[in-house]
Amino acid sequence: MALIVQKYGGTSVGDTERIKNVAKRCIAAQKAGHDVVVVVSAMSGETNRLLKLVSQITDRPNEREQDVVVATGEQVSIGLVALAIQAQKRKAVSFLGHQVRITTDSTFSKARIKSIDAERIVDALKKKNIVVVAGFQGQDEEGNVTTLGRGGSDTTAVALAAALKADACEIYTDVDGVYTTDPNMVPQARKLERISYEEMLELASVGAKVLQIRSVEFAMKYKVPLWVKSSFTDDPGTLVCEEDAAMEDVLVSGIAYDKNESKIAIRGVPDVPGVAAKIFGALDEQSIVVDLIVQNVSKDGRTDVTFTVGKADLAKTKDVVKKIAKAVKAEGVETDDHVSKVSIVGVGMRNHSGVAAKMFKVLAGAGVNVQMISTSEIKVSCVIHSNYTELAVRSLHTAFGLDKPESGAVAEVVSLKG
Repeated sequence: MALIVQKYGGTSVGDTERIKNVAKRCIAAQKAGHDVVVVVSAMSGETNRLLKLVSQITDRPNEREQDVVVATGEQVSIGLVALAIQAQKRKAVSFLGHQVRITTDSTFSKARIKSIDAERIVDALKKKNIVVVAGFQGQDEEGNVTTLGRGGSDTTAVALAAALKADACEIYTDVDGVYTTDPNMVPQARKLERISYEEMLELASVGAKVLQIRSVEFAMKYKVPLWVKSSFTDDPGTLVCEEDAAMEDVLVSGIAYDKNESKIAIRGVPDVPGVAAKIFGALDEQSIVVDLIVQNVSKDGRTDVTFTVGKADLAKTKDVVKKIAKAVKAEGVETDDHVSKVSIVGVGMRNHSGVAAKMFKVLAGAGVNVQMISTSEIKVSCVIHSNYTELAVRSLHTAFGLDKPESGAVAEVVSLKG
């Protein structure tokens, strides 16, 4: 017998027929002899509907109250899934985030999980229930409702799997695995049989929408075997797991892009100690996540500082930066929300030179100008004009051989045996 945590996204519970299908999958896993915990997102489009209601009330909502509103979507889903399981003559019980004590910090709309008390789930499993838990939500230490940000149900599922020491966590979505890039943009994209935690973490951090970055962090930290599958097929999906030697033979495993980027440039910043700390310290106080940062070479005692943030944070960032720029006597602030980030990722980069050079050459050959560059041990990211996103992704996908069928060793098949 194994303990399995399954997560179903919004499209998987988009209507009552799909909810009944989810119930069948949960019951099938239980009939196979497994204990089953199910994490459910809000029904497809529901979170957007709730956010639209908020926006009709105010342009800049209090984030605590916004979380109270948007967290209601999952309450509907878990109740319906539990009812669908019961309608098929199986025991089920649903819990909201606070009922299983998913404790988070107080960063509303993008809270981070601090702890989980799984005792109530364990008790329900002992009574042969399929346990249905609301994803995306928790509560802070003062009892306030919090949400985990877009894709937060993935994080809920992996965190529960870690807390319960589950044998596997299965993320069910509307795609059947992790692809070399977005198949909607590149028809030649192919599904990977497996990918390392580190590669998946980098892909998630640079725009791949398959898994939320925090969920991959949890999986890697606690060594949770993580499967990405489709709720509409029986395809085995993609296994996210620890790196092995075979993975290092592949130079680039995937290409990600993110159109949700904005660029801010602070011109003529005094090049003296402490100015950068003031700028980014002020942004941190507002819980604004900064991505790429570039500082130019100083000239005449002044320099330019350029960085990127998510588009949703642009208005707040402008307000903060303009105040800081005035305080440090910078010459001005410029913003650009017509940019995107394109990245190549692969553990094979560790042992091969010239990967970045090849990326820049390919982009130049396609007529794509690179505005900013960021690298890590297994990733190279470039900020470009958003109009060239598709051209850049397709060119890189072809240049690094990802259009071709996968070669090398066949990934081992990991199964759960009762």
